[in-house]
Amino acid sequence: MKSTLEEQQAFITVVDCGSITAAAERLGITVSGVSRALNRLEQKLGTTLLRRTTRRLELTEEGETFLAHCRRILAAVEEAEEALLDRHNQPQGRLRVNAAPSFMQFVIVPVIGEFRARYPGITLELDTHDRFVDLLEQRVDLAIRIGDLEDSSLHARLLGHSPLRLLASPSNIQRHGAPQSIDELAQHSLMGFSQLEHLNQWPLIGADGKRLHISPTLSASSGSTLIELAIAGEGIVCLADFMTIAPRQKGALVDILPDYTELKTQAVNAVYYRQATLSQRTRLFMEFLAERLPGKYLQG
Repeated sequence: MKSTLEEQQAFITVVDCGSITAAAERLGITVSGVSRALNRLEQKLGTTLLRRTTRRLELTEEGETFLAHCRRILAAVEEAEEALLDRHNQPQGRLRVNAAPSFMQFVIVPVIGEFRARYPGITLELDTHDRFVDLLEQRVDLAIRIGDLEDSSLHARLLGHSPLRLLASPSNIQRHGAPQSIDELAQHSLMGFSQLEHLNQWPLIGADGKRLHISPTLSASSGSTLIELAIAGEGIVCLADFMTIAPRQKGALVDILPDYTELKTQAVNAVYYRQATLSQRTRLFMEFLAERLPGKYLQG
């Protein structure tokens, strides 16, 4: 007896979620329903796919081999369905997009309405994390990564670059004055990131000839929080331009030490899993971002 697509989907989801309970929640079925699907699958194949313990699930060698085939099968089915929909110019289905909270808030959210109007059949699920997520585990179709890419399992499309600059509010400058040199920064409240330590390296060259790495007197886990703190006059911050377009245009934030600041940009890439079949809706969203973001939010 051959396995069904539903059983294969249940197997993949359990692996990606790490537990039967989480898989049941994601699939919208009962825990017992997922367990029965796995049992039927293993009985049909005459082998054990998953070793179950009280704490975790672990793929057997046979399970790893079958998982790769299942992913290809379900991707092919989805591709075939999308090809038929594409013939009628009706892209449909769920698209899960992951990005850092600040990029989601300041860049993606403002253009989402236009995308939805263009492709009403696509159901969007917007997911945010300050740290990089596993695309397979979180079932992410497309992620926006800022900075250097280190994961060789991902395909990437460069959307543009975002320069970094030092900023403070006029009220902060009025109270404490504007630093006139890099050395004078030590006399000011410097704000940075609490979890992403590499973002505390500012585009300034210190007396030792190296790029300045600050120790924040006030730190936060997200750029969104740092922007609000800077606007409130709590200190000097270094952020990418895509986050600060509006407050800079309104004069709520102004440049600090522009003559000392090196041109340092962060690459912004749309990435997806290398072994995944690029769905029509993923391709459309990526092309939409590549069309809409450069010029207004990103440099080419």
